[in-house]
Amino acid sequence: MTPQPNPEAGAAVKAADRDHVFHSWSAQELIDPLAVAGAEGSYFWDYDGRRYLDFSSGLVYTNVGYQHPKIVAAIQEQAARMTTFAPAFAVEARSEAARLIAERTPGDLDKIFFTNGGADAVEHAIRMARLHTGRPKVLSAYRSYHGGTQQAVNITGDPRRWASDSGSAGVVHFWAPYLYRSRFYAETEEQECARALEHLETTIAFEGPSTVAAIILETIPGTAGIMVPPPGYLAGVRELCDKYGIVFVLDEVMAGFGRTGEWFAADLFDVTPDLLTFAKGVNSGYVPLGGVAISGAIAETFGKRPYPGGLTYSGHPLACAAAVATIGVMAEEGVVENAARLGESVVGPELRALAERHPSVGEVRGVGMFWALELVRDRETREPLVPYNAAGEANAPMAAFAAAAKKGGLWPFVNMNRTHVVPPCNITEAELKEGLAVLDAALSVADEHTG
Repeated sequence: MTPQPNPEAGAAVKAADRDHVFHSWSAQELIDPLAVAGAEGSYFWDYDGRRYLDFSSGLVYTNVGYQHPKIVAAIQEQAARMTTFAPAFAVEARSEAARLIAERTPGDLDKIFFTNGGADAVEHAIRMARLHTGRPKVLSAYRSYHGGTQQAVNITGDPRRWASDSGSAGVVHFWAPYLYRSRFYAETEEQECARALEHLETTIAFEGPSTVAAIILETIPGTAGIMVPPPGYLAGVRELCDKYGIVFVLDEVMAGFGRTGEWFAADLFDVTPDLLTFAKGVNSGYVPLGGVAISGAIAETFGKRPYPGGLTYSGHPLACAAAVATIGVMAEEGVVENAARLGESVVGPELRALAERHPSVGEVRGVGMFWALELVRDRETREPLVPYNAAGEANAPMAAFAAAAKKGGLWPFVNMNRTHVVPPCNITEAELKEGLAVLDAALSVADEHTG
């Protein structure tokens, strides 16, 4: 589709937005949202006709891009047949979506509880773990994000938690592995893995194993920095959970459904959790949908005991029809394989080449269509390009980098001192190289703040 400029319409959209829309995570008077006129594939455009290559996949959820015709058609067809129906009934779209998801989850995660998104999936996973074990506490990592609802944001390990942290949510945070900024004075992945596991087991011991219901981890942390765990770490956490009777929860809201070049990131590490949360890529965000994949043992807990939780729109037919179509598209078009192949052959090598040219790039890390560049002022000291949780003038270097990328027609994903490369999983090689060229130019702006 060729963007057609219509600045008058854009001005009207922005005016209505300013008057009536309350935006998340924002100081309302300090933001200036872009008015979007349309989107297709890996691109979207504004009302001035300016087109952007989306290296953010929305919020890392348009895994098959915007407006995929087969998914749009499936939503239209479902709307014509049955627009909605209550969750207590068996509905074809819901049943088929659950079956297809269960076929792809690791191990015996064969029961699917549907939610409206990732945050409430985490809420329900924690509720299930507490009821299953009869224990109150949850352990989660610093440098993590699990959602914005009350329990999920308390589990979160980044600054978005601070304003809502009740201090009484039964959550204990610990340090997960992150070799580039090791909290364990490690020099190798092996050391980082061993010391992180020792730290976690010590935390369990001092909190009291009999009080810990669950350990929740993003399989690969997303917004917090795409820190791929070292070999053996997740398997080690699985062993600790088994040793102490703790439920192991993997949050795959961002990493799931092809993002890492596997259906689920857990498959990269040959690990099966007790509960797995998902959302985003399950239907490329076309209609809100999330869920919890549940192991046999936990499902059995609620075989004759009612599960005390539910949602009005659990397994909404339109959302489930979109999931069925999305999974079909991913299988038919080799989307998961495309993410793995281009991640290995194009994104990884090209980003490492950028790191050699740009002194602002401290580290490159990732897999599939899930990568991060950590930007620094000094490679030797690893001082971040901007301070932790920087805002205003302190964040100016990252703001200038992002503005340069947008000026070049690339919409980046920027968080703290990082930019993430997280385009749609079905992006083409030519589109990738187009975006990486713009990224190359924008990094020159970040380089101006090094020295």
